Amino acid sequence: MDNKAIFKKLWSYVKPYYSRLLWAVACMIGVALFTTASMWILKYVIDRIFIEKNIRMLLMIVLGLPLIFLLKGICSYGQGYLMSYIGQKIVLDLRNDLFAHYHQKLSLDYFENKRTGSIISRITNDVGIIQNAVSSGLVSLVKDGLTIIGLIALMFFLHWRFALYTLIFSPFIIYVLAIFGKKLRRVSTESQQKTADIYSILIETISGIKIVKAFCSEDREINRFERENRDFFNITMRSMRVISLSPPLMEFIGVLGSTIFVWYGGTEVIRGYWTAGAFFSFVGAALSTYTPIKSFSNTNAVLQQTIAASERIFKVLATEPTVMEAPDAIALPLLQKDIVFKKVSFTYDTDDTEQVLSDIDLVVKTGEIIAIVGPSGSGKTTLVNLIPRFYDPTAGTLMMDGNDLKRVTLASLRNQIGIVTQETILFSDTVRNNIAYGSPQATDKEIVKAAKAANAHSFITAMDQGYETLIRDRGINLSGGERQRIAMARAILKDPRILILDEATSALDSESEQIVQEALDQLMMRRTTFIIAHRLSTIRKADKIVVLEKGRIVDIGKHQELLNRCGLYKKLHEIQFRD
Repeated sequence: MDNKAIFKKLWSYVKPYYSRLLWAVACMIGVALFTTASMWILKYVIDRIFIEKNIRMLLMIVLGLPLIFLLKGICSYGQGYLMSYIGQKIVLDLRNDLFAHYHQKLSLDYFENKRTGSIISRITNDVGIIQNAVSSGLVSLVKDGLTIIGLIALMFFLHWRFALYTLIFSPFIIYVLAIFGKKLRRVSTESQQKTADIYSILIETISGIKIVKAFCSEDREINRFERENRDFFNITMRSMRVISLSPPLMEFIGVLGSTIFVWYGGTEVIRGYWTAGAFFSFVGAALSTYTPIKSFSNTNAVLQQTIAASERIFKVLATEPTVMEAPDAIALPLLQKDIVFKKVSFTYDTDDTEQVLSDIDLVVKTGEIIAIVGPSGSGKTTLVNLIPRFYDPTAGTLMMDGNDLKRVTLASLRNQIGIVTQETILFSDTVRNNIAYGSPQATDKEIVKAAKAANAHSFITAMDQGYETLIRDRGINLSGGERQRIAMARAILKDPRILILDEATSALDSESEQIVQEALDQLMMRRTTFIIAHRLSTIRKADKIVVLEKGRIVDIGKHQELLNRCGLYKKLHEIQFRD
């Protein structure tokens, strides 16, 4: 994105608070005017008081100065508060939009191709940079800009020729800002990317701390973090070199111009071409411009960081999902007849010629239990992920009761599907809310009924707070079997027409598996079920067993039939499914 497009998008977030922005700008104008007025008064202090001995003017200035600085303070407070309000509201809106875009619009493949640290960095670090730019950088840009304009106007009023001489050095300052700005933007982009790397390491090592300790890899992970942190330090110091060099360089340019002006201006006063008061008022105004000009260098640093952060944020918001709902999508009626895969093929990368699934033809009648088996990498999980439209087929058609799934609404499709996987996902909330996650309107009676059906009620009620017990991060205070049974209860409460079980019991011990299997049997009753399993007991219950190899269906049948005629199934049975 070019700068114009970035600022246009940023303005769309500022625009809702336009009235507050106008008041803030009015306060900034007040600060600039009162700053200029204080320099203007200096002329009268010298000419009318110290030279002409005018006691009346002394009284007016004594009464006027406190009032000027009081009004300046009120305006300064107003612009500071209002701009902070606008900055915080922009952060609120941007974070809400990013979170909603991540969860509601972007497809599953986006998250599989992006690091978690990079995603978190957008919502935290990048948005925070924009907030700082609005609440402080924009204030400096407008307030200091108006102050410079007011002071320059005063300089032209006092002596237009010397004002022109003073402005000769402006192109040098602008040139310095432009050069430093390019460097800062490049370094800022690197810094934000490195922040994402650090977030990724933190997430990986904290969530996988058990594996780190089990493999005695603490030192290796510490070294990896220190290496990334050192790279971040080096990048930060590169930016600080630029940021630290800019103000003194511009200050030197300013002082150089001032000394030349003082020499020529002082000789003009000695010759009587203008008054001492006007001269010192001019000098005061000229020197006062260098403070806001010097702060422009810091503002420029913030601006370049903001451009880099905004570009990363708006790139995410502009990302289109690969799975999109058709504009004329219809609500999918409840499944009554069948699910049909017709010449379905799929590849994760459109440029990749190797297909994950190829020419899948499969008809599943409502209420059937379908087991999907095959070697690792044969496409089992990919096949079932097409049903809730986590991905769309790259060729062929997937239909329910004759409705192409690409022509129905995602909500009406996914509301009919329950999924239980090997990796059970629980949220940091109560047991009750975790069970009711897909059915927030469920009554306590319905929740308890679902828990009983999942063989979870007994261990839930044995907890200190029962259904109100808080599940800690990722369910760490529960056993694997308990987590899985809560996930089963969640699926039972949803009462889906279609059930997908992706190796739901493969990570459990024999005792837990038996309890969970009883819950699974309850869950599968009268539902169209797709099972990916490593257990023979589960597969024997299937109405059909689909054997996959390298993304193709090599055979379909019942257990004994496949043992007799399918060499691959017999081999899998001997390796994986023996009791």
